[in-house]
Amino acid sequence: MISRPVVQGREFAVASGHPLASQAAYEILRGGGNAVDAGVAAGIALGVLESELVGFAGVAPIMIREAGSGRLATISGVGPWPAAADIRVFEEEYEGRIPLGILRTVVPAAPDAWITALDRFGTMGFADVAEHAIEFARNGFHMYPLMADLIARYQDNYARFPTNREIYLPGGRAPQPGDLFLQTDLAATLSFMAEEDRAAARRGGRTAGLAAARAAFYTGDIARSIVDFHKAEGGWLREADLSGFSVDVEEPISVRFRDWEVFGCGPWCQGIMLLETLSILDGVDLEALGHNSAEYLHFVTEAIKLAAADRDAFVGDPHHVDVPVGTMLSADFAAARRQKIRAGVASPDIPAPGVVNVEPPSETQLDTSYVCVVDAAGNIFSATPSDGSFHGPVIPGTGMVMSPRGQQSWVDRSHPSRVAPGRRPRLTPNPAIAISKQRIMPFGSPGGDVQTQAMLQAFLNHVVFGMDVQAAIEAPRLASYSFPSSFSPHESEPGVLRVEQRIPAAVRRQLADFGHRVVDWPDWSWLAGSVLMIDASREGGSRRAAADPRRAAQAMAR
Repeated sequence: MISRPVVQGREFAVASGHPLASQAAYEILRGGGNAVDAGVAAGIALGVLESELVGFAGVAPIMIREAGSGRLATISGVGPWPAAADIRVFEEEYEGRIPLGILRTVVPAAPDAWITALDRFGTMGFADVAEHAIEFARNGFHMYPLMADLIARYQDNYARFPTNREIYLPGGRAPQPGDLFLQTDLAATLSFMAEEDRAAARRGGRTAGLAAARAAFYTGDIARSIVDFHKAEGGWLREADLSGFSVDVEEPISVRFRDWEVFGCGPWCQGIMLLETLSILDGVDLEALGHNSAEYLHFVTEAIKLAAADRDAFVGDPHHVDVPVGTMLSADFAAARRQKIRAGVASPDIPAPGVVNVEPPSETQLDTSYVCVVDAAGNIFSATPSDGSFHGPVIPGTGMVMSPRGQQSWVDRSHPSRVAPGRRPRLTPNPAIAISKQRIMPFGSPGGDVQTQAMLQAFLNHVVFGMDVQAAIEAPRLASYSFPSSFSPHESEPGVLRVEQRIPAAVRRQLADFGHRVVDWPDWSWLAGSVLMIDASREGGSRRAAADPRRAAQAMAR
């Protein structure tokens, strides 16, 4: 029994982490925008509506499919460590940890990612798509329960930064559900970029307007505010870090799984973990194991752990690390990894990584959202914006925390994702798109290291077990914590498997008998991710959208 119906339409569909962000995308589509225009509008709005989880100046990995050509592209919405970054500071002053605060800041990538998506694949200007976010920030929206709970949970973090405290603890207390929540400085920042866009577009057209909006952030008044604050507070961001930055637009990586090709972003994020896990599971008679049986969940968990081991051993910024993507996603490698899985016997810790033909390179926090759109033409937008507001200080007068994604690097000179100037952290957010002969399906989830695990289970529920997208999302899930967290200090819980209690007690007992350290989640846990999916016909017509009730997500269609 599902708690929500599938949302169906014949023209377009959108699903995002907040109802008002979905509404913004819906209005853009009704106004003639394409999937990219709508997705960017929702993504920017999420940086207001879920600013405890998403930052406008954070990260925003994006994947796009153009309907006419069928071409897919990714936009690498994560920035590198500043040129002044020094791993010795973390080694000598912080015992190998990356502390909360300004020193975990990397170059903010999301503004450039949104603008690049509009410029290369959209039809609208920055002002057009940002108007909803500006309204939500300036006039406020009503606080919803999860946001209120997270602000209260991280109240001490907010309180330690005066600029954060002023916004997120108005009157000295955490907001309550139903309170009107205002972010007037963020509204002013977005409005300034929109004004620059409009003025330049009147003179030189849409492309000139987008360039002006980008310049306002990376070289103009906003950039000066960012750099002045970093200089005053001991941060590392400087003018050259911002002015010299641009996102990459590149082809995705992919694997075949049965009749589907599943696409992920490159190894600057953990998308390769999802793809390798699917490759390990491909060809296995999963139906015979039985949906969410102990045997099935054991096999899936062990495949996840194998892919996580390879992620930890080999994956880092491909500008600096020779990541063996071809080997890791090959059928032969998957077969060798699959042989490591023992029926009814859990590996006690993170497994040893696989063998590849290259020389290997000599406090967990969940903060992400997701948005996907399919328009009438069949264009697809899939993005996982992230970076919350309790990791570092708000830049005075801007309403923004600069991307604290440095917490996903390692203070370990032998690690492929180590701290170093110009290196990008290995990002957990990883949007995906799956395509078969008849269907197109963007999907994704928030959840840190749980993201790929939640996406995997929902995808298998739909593709292998034939559930509609809403049932596939709502089915109970589990997550392994047996491998090092992507978040500094990268702790692990060997053998721990967290399981929603809607999975029967007998199955949970059998998993424990196999050697898994089963820890019960509630029946519905927001920590189990919040998967969103749209299943659409390639030839037009049906668009079926689904949103996870574990958080405040919502799907809409027409």
